[in-house]
Amino acid sequence: MSAKIDTEVIIGGKVFTLSGYESEEYLQKVASYINNKMAEYSKVDSFRRQPLDKQNVLLQLNIADDYFKAKKQIQILEEDLNSKEKELYDLKHELIAAQIKYENTDKNLRLMQIELQDTAKTVVRLETELKEFKK
Repeated sequence: MSAKIDTEVIIGGKVFTLSGYESEEYLQKVASYINNKMAEYSKVDSFRRQPLDKQNVLLQLNIADDYFKAKKQIQILEEDLNSKEKELYDLKHELIAAQIKYENTDKNLRLMQIELQDTAKTVVRLETELKEFKK
């Protein structure tokens, strides 16, 4: 387990010390995300007119909304990945079955070619015998 990290970040113009097992870069990224959300909503007049406690709740709701949308997108992507993996598995098995069928067909073709050569030799031998018999 990695060591616990303490790092100072600025959120909404105030300095906070965040502690966690994530990297300092990650903690700064989280703070940056929150700052960007705050900046995004502070541009909206109707948001700025709300009391501070309501602004905080609205901001929290929007961050939670982002979280649940991202979580849903991950679920969709995981389902798609599982579907693609199953499709790939099925295709690999189809390929193996086709390769086995090809190998068996190729083997049968070689056997039939040998049989055809033997039959051709037999025909030539019999034609030769027939010619000699007719003489």
